[in-house]
Amino acid sequence: MSNWVVLKFGGTSVATRERWETIAQIAQQRVENGERPFVVCSAVSKISRMLNRLIDDAVAGDYDETLQQIKQRHHELADELGVDAGTLLKSYFDELDRLAKGISLIRESSAPLRARILAMGELMSTTLGAAFLQAQGLGAQWLDARTMLESAREPSALAERRYLSATCDAVPDPALQARLQEADASIYLTQGFIAGNHAGETVLLGWGGSDTSAAYFAAKLEALRLEIWTDVPGMFTANPRLIPSARLLRELDYDEAQELATAGAEVLHARSIDPVRRGGIPLHILCTNAPDMEHTRIAADVPDFGPQIKSVTAQSHVTLISMDTLGMWHQVGFLADVFAVFRRENMSIDLVATSETNVTVSLDLPNGEPYDPEIIKELLEHLSPYCNARAIGPCAAVTLVGRHIRKVLPELGPVLEAFDEQQIYLMSQAASDLNFTFVVREKDVDRLLQKLHGQLFDLRGEDGLFGPTWSELFDDTTAGSLHPEAWWSRRHGEVHALADADSPVYVYDEGTLNAAAQQLQAIDAVDRLFYAMKANPNPDILRVFHDAGLGFECVSPGEIERVRTLFPDIDPDRILFTPNFAARSEYAQAFAAGVHVTLDNLYPLEAWPETFAGRSFFVRLDPGQGFGHHKYVRTAGKYAKFGVGPDELERLKTLVASVEARIVGFHAHLGSGISGPQTWTETAVFLSSVAERFPDAKILNLGGGLSVPERPEAESLDVRAVANLLGQFKAANPHFDLWMEPGRFLVAQAGVLVARVTQVKQKRGIHFIGIETGMNSLIRPALYGAYHEIVNLSRLHEPLAITAEVVGPICESSDVLGHGRRLPETHPGDLLLIATAGAYGRAMASNYNLRQPASEVLLQSE
Repeated sequence: MSNWVVLKFGGTSVATRERWETIAQIAQQRVENGERPFVVCSAVSKISRMLNRLIDDAVAGDYDETLQQIKQRHHELADELGVDAGTLLKSYFDELDRLAKGISLIRESSAPLRARILAMGELMSTTLGAAFLQAQGLGAQWLDARTMLESAREPSALAERRYLSATCDAVPDPALQARLQEADASIYLTQGFIAGNHAGETVLLGWGGSDTSAAYFAAKLEALRLEIWTDVPGMFTANPRLIPSARLLRELDYDEAQELATAGAEVLHARSIDPVRRGGIPLHILCTNAPDMEHTRIAADVPDFGPQIKSVTAQSHVTLISMDTLGMWHQVGFLADVFAVFRRENMSIDLVATSETNVTVSLDLPNGEPYDPEIIKELLEHLSPYCNARAIGPCAAVTLVGRHIRKVLPELGPVLEAFDEQQIYLMSQAASDLNFTFVVREKDVDRLLQKLHGQLFDLRGEDGLFGPTWSELFDDTTAGSLHPEAWWSRRHGEVHALADADSPVYVYDEGTLNAAAQQLQAIDAVDRLFYAMKANPNPDILRVFHDAGLGFECVSPGEIERVRTLFPDIDPDRILFTPNFAARSEYAQAFAAGVHVTLDNLYPLEAWPETFAGRSFFVRLDPGQGFGHHKYVRTAGKYAKFGVGPDELERLKTLVASVEARIVGFHAHLGSGISGPQTWTETAVFLSSVAERFPDAKILNLGGGLSVPERPEAESLDVRAVANLLGQFKAANPHFDLWMEPGRFLVAQAGVLVARVTQVKQKRGIHFIGIETGMNSLIRPALYGAYHEIVNLSRLHEPLAITAEVVGPICESSDVLGHGRRLPETHPGDLLLIATAGAYGRAMASNYNLRQPASEVLLQSE
């Protein structure tokens, strides 16, 4: 039985002495276990890109600087390793210089020349590595991969493919096995990415081809296993860099791993799986930084975990080509004709969706990079004789991967709500029953992945398939180090003291309130700001904003009354009343108080014309589409209850004239948690187009909805971009005043909810931490699925150690404040802090279960 073990190490794994020492240790362990390690290495990290740049610079005639950078990087590594780069690499440096000079003279590079230059990265890294291993006393022998791997003969293939993306046979090679068996080395070291052809020329196996090289060698040697060593310990339920709560996948079969690699899981090259699948060779993905860490195993003999989604992945830089024509209907050969165009353009097609008059395809990425726009333009021109073709992009393909995926489709209803806000350009469900793919706008993909992963995996604990989360494997940080700038982190002693005296409690920070107001007051194009006090009507908060000069947007007589009681001398001009489906008496009271009134639909004008006779008021419009982080906060669109539709404007005009009233402004509010800075300018354009038809309308109320970052890694809304875009609109439309009515943006980050831990428990591997209040104080997680950061205020600077469900005492399954949260070891009596809770927290609280909600206190500015 073979005792070969093939170990592949990537670019970061060969970039430092520390990593090479790890390679030496791992290889020696395999020898001590009675195995024969065959080591395959990539070029040093970033060198392949630099070599590619060297070629481009040589074509431009100026390559010296890049060549010197390549030499310097290898000299630095050689110095670290204690070996002599000048002697070991002189022939490679000389050849690089000679080849680059030749390219600079003719100002072009052929595929064979590119292959020879790009191969130098692997040749140089392994030459240095072999010298280092030998210096450590290991019996290492350097081998040239080009003498062991021969590319398949494809005479009809383009030169680009034959030389830069070649394939090799993945069959046992008795001659190679015998050759190595006769040698006396204990460790063999060779290159990934490169091979030879029948003419003895250098060819490449495509970008990321080192994984594939290792798989070919494993097949040739009939290895016990293939080990892919990289900077992560395997495949996860999502990209763990984006979603730290992603769980390690302990075992996958070859087909599932193939789907994940193809769909965007970058840890493993998609072409590396087939060679080991054919030979039935297990493939292990291991972490060079932590060799003993749990990892992913890919094999044929993994357990059948039943139908379920195992991962959600994304591939960016996707371009779609949409082809429309009635001529394809019942026409034999249409697809053959148009696909022949893609072949002539050397473009590979990935996804395909068809209808009677449309075919839409996605393009495989060349070397992982998007296509040049000029190439796409040329493709469209060549398709034009057959159809009306257009490009759609940049897009991203989001894929749910799992075996027997059709059987779980009925369970995906709630999960697919994550696509509510998305423009879906294409859907594809594989015949293999392994994936379900959606192509969406690229700019939306990160947030979409987070929502999908939360729906699919937040409640999953560890089992035979799902391992620890990325955070559990690698996170040794503390909550304090994650939030050094948060006001509650700076003032945690004061917050802790307040909660010690009276918990549960909402604590608000005056300085943060003022900072948020000042940020919006700096938008020169906005003439007036009204605080949407439904977000938080706390009297102390209202005083802060009153003193800052803000007006108040009220949605009920009770809110108007609170403002007038707190500020008896307030000018009614600072109050804006925007009710919906209100009683007649509410409009009458507001007009009598002299405040601004907004009409939300036509019924009041039709049913109570005398109430509006001779009055001036605003009208709220529905632009037809809403935005926001949840369907319940999108306040425009066909099924939203708010606003007058564009198709009702003529009727509105007639009704207003009939009561001799004046519309002085128009208002639109699209939702909450909107992150696109262009949104408010687009709203202004829409409102202005309507206002031009009403001569008295000089005010455009753009609403609010400005997003607030909820997670530490989330980006803040670019308020400067909002200001710049609105400034451009105002410059073109100086006759309009612009108003805004922010709520959550002003108060969310200024408030935290602090509550004491009452109980902790574990059930089937899941940690539960119970606190003294729940959805009676903060209903947003249960109502909207909202995310709030949760930290242990009593142990702010202790390492994060457990992943837990944070729950309240309310008798409802939905009383969960946070799923899968990383916390220190937590005990009864500790104080947990729930962040970004200043908006729609205490304002939406209740006495449900007859439990009193949290009290409130304002911390004065420091």
